[in-house]
Amino acid sequence: MLRMASNYQPLQVWSTTSSQTQSRQQQQHQQQGFSPFDHFWSTLNPIHQVPKYGPMGSKEWEEVLQMETERASQRHFPLSAYMMRSQVAESSQDGSMRFKISKYPEEAFTSINQFRQDDALCDITLIIKGERIRAHKLILAACSNYFRGMFMNGMREANSDEVELLEPSLTPEILRILVDFAYTYEILVTQMNVQSLLVSAIFLEMQRVVEVCSLFMEQQLDPSNCIGFYYFASMHGCLDLEIKAKKYIQEHFCEVIKYDEFVTLDAREMVQIVQQDELNVRCESEVFQAVVRWVEHDTENRLSQLEDLLERVRLSSLAPCFIEDQLERCYIIKKLPGCIQLLLDRLRRLKQHQHCLEKPRKPCKPLVIYVVGGFYRKLMDSLKRLECYNPCSKEWTRLSDPPTPRCGAGVTSLQGSVFVLGGSVKMRNGNVDLASMEMYDPQENMWHTKSPMAVPRNRVGVGVLDNMIYAIGGSTGGEQHRSTERYNPSTDSWEPIAPMNTVRTSAGVAVVNRLLYAVGGFDGKIRLQSVECYHPEENFWQEVEPLQTPRSGAGVAVMDGYIYAVGGYDGQNQLMSVERYDPRKNSWEYVSPLNKARSGIGVAVINNKLFALGGFDGGDFLSCVEIYDPSTDTWSCCETRMLCERSGHGVAVERKPSIS
Repeated sequence: MLRMASNYQPLQVWSTTSSQTQSRQQQQHQQQGFSPFDHFWSTLNPIHQVPKYGPMGSKEWEEVLQMETERASQRHFPLSAYMMRSQVAESSQDGSMRFKISKYPEEAFTSINQFRQDDALCDITLIIKGERIRAHKLILAACSNYFRGMFMNGMREANSDEVELLEPSLTPEILRILVDFAYTYEILVTQMNVQSLLVSAIFLEMQRVVEVCSLFMEQQLDPSNCIGFYYFASMHGCLDLEIKAKKYIQEHFCEVIKYDEFVTLDAREMVQIVQQDELNVRCESEVFQAVVRWVEHDTENRLSQLEDLLERVRLSSLAPCFIEDQLERCYIIKKLPGCIQLLLDRLRRLKQHQHCLEKPRKPCKPLVIYVVGGFYRKLMDSLKRLECYNPCSKEWTRLSDPPTPRCGAGVTSLQGSVFVLGGSVKMRNGNVDLASMEMYDPQENMWHTKSPMAVPRNRVGVGVLDNMIYAIGGSTGGEQHRSTERYNPSTDSWEPIAPMNTVRTSAGVAVVNRLLYAVGGFDGKIRLQSVECYHPEENFWQEVEPLQTPRSGAGVAVMDGYIYAVGGYDGQNQLMSVERYDPRKNSWEYVSPLNKARSGIGVAVINNKLFALGGFDGGDFLSCVEIYDPSTDTWSCCETRMLCERSGHGVAVERKPSIS
């Protein structure tokens, strides 16, 4: 239950003795705000206004003001007390002063409302379903454009002392609440009356009540009712509420589809929702399954919509095994040859690693860069900390610390969460390489422990392919690994895959067109130029064009279909050079170098910009951040540094965390 009441303000001091003083006092006035009655008087003034004496109306209205003046004079306030209740608005050289009594509207309306309750000076009776409600035309006209038009535009009701309201949505109870609001600017909105109040306020054109009811309903939105609220707002022309409800559906789609209201969506709305770029889903399979559920609810009437809806699903973001499973198991797809052909075509393109036909969905919430762990020289230890950088606000935020300090960990994002695996931690008996994995949930700002890898992997490479996490190479003690394994989040389990052709630690990992690339690294003897590519269908690794410069500890990321290798260490020096790989041409080319050489670097891509964060320059650990713009082939220094200098940290991009 929400109480919407007037917020009356203390008296204001106004003086025009000097422009400087006036300006300062006007600023005070703006900061403190107006009573709702200030808006009311500004509405009254265009209707009836007598110079010098303020708002006035008919002869009876003049009598009201006269009575109020007499009552005020009978209070016999001393001048000092009166000055405390009012404020000087204007003074002149002859000593005269003009006063503004800021609480007068409140006091006057208290009396006017009492007149209504006493049936004094009322000039209109509203008849609704046999019940009679007395009021003043002037008050109703000031608060309702419906009554303003009725009483001021030459309609016969202007000269009548009775008006019968025949609108079916109006009830005596609701009309009394709205008339009370016209006199008090106070209204009690509840879950029981909000819809009736809103519909009636729309009919009577009482915009303030419409706004209050819309705000109340916005605050009541949840996954179980947002679709009903959307249709209600659309039906009654509540544009703000309609927009808020539709946005809520987009942002909470994964929860909304669990409720019965979801299957009541009509075909037009279903199409609009599914095709939204900003639809908030962890995985595109959730959209696919929602479409199937919606069609299955009324197969007879909706089956014809299935192909159109599937064309709006980002099928290229689905794993081939998911599409194959749907072709085999989903009976409604089997009924439509067009749907079968559509899915087979996408499956063929995915398995042939062709360029995606559909653009991936845009995040509905801002993306931030998460930085986890790393090595901190001042402590001579692995860091146990998580922070994120918001490119919009250009601010770093410290978040919930991970359970385990790590340096050389693999970090990636999957289905809305950030995963941290492997790395090493300093113990009393030396460094210990880790097999454990932890998951950070940005919505909860909490960490969860997940199944560990089969073997510990320090300086492990990590990538995501077909909604599974791949752990590439790394080392345990002095042993470098050729082995690789992948994690299935749906079963919280790891399985081995084909080993690489070359042992690698400190390699970079990237995924383009469903091919996973292991870039450079260290084999225990030399820094590597070689690059190999994993084919998931055939489960084998293939050598591709090598780097132009051997690199370990480089930052590797994908932007615009290119794989970028940033900085690193060549066995003698930290590197400034940057090169990128074009999978279509199977070739590397140099782009503009960093401003500062660095290895053990973290890289991330947001808004088509490549961020290079921290690292080691051969002498110092770094907190500075550089940003690469591919449109100008230039690096610039970010205004804001990381919260502490480090190298060997992990970086991932995911939605902004939900923190207060």
